[in-house]
Amino acid sequence: MIDTVNYRGVDYPKFQTNGFASRFCLPFAMEVCKGVGYDIGCMRKEWALPGSTPIDLSFDDDYEANNLPEGLVDYIFSSHCLEHIPDWVATLDYWDTKLKKGGVIFLYLPDYSQGYWRPWNNRKHVNIFKPEFINDYFKDKGYSKVFVSNVDLYNSFMVMVEK
Repeated sequence: MIDTVNYRGVDYPKFQTNGFASRFCLPFAMEVCKGVGYDIGCMRKEWALPGSTPIDLSFDDDYEANNLPEGLVDYIFSSHCLEHIPDWVATLDYWDTKLKKGGVIFLYLPDYSQGYWRPWNNRKHVNIFKPEFINDYFKDKGYSKVFVSNVDLYNSFMVMVEK
């Protein structure tokens, strides 16, 4: 049986309400996130991309999305985090400065198609995305390898880019 939740007359899979969204993109991320890197906004250490350094406001350390440890990394992974950050463009610009040449940014982002995730419906979200917005950002920033998926059954999409 497929459990659903109804939001304003539209049914969505209930698993969208359980957290740990990254579980739906981890197999893809593990293909390209190699070496030393961060999982930014993972919420719980056990939800972090295996092998990454987890970064989240909820941890008792000095680091968060706009204050990362010194040095450059091979990858930055982030799932369902940018929608909570007031200036996602500045944050991605900052992440670029923390990434080695040839490094990877892998994002899993909520899509506009999920009505509850829109900022005017869910006040924890300050942004909402569509794949073409993120595609255009990375191409305009000069990333040569930009791959953006379509929307999946989690009403989210994946982005992987190489610096």
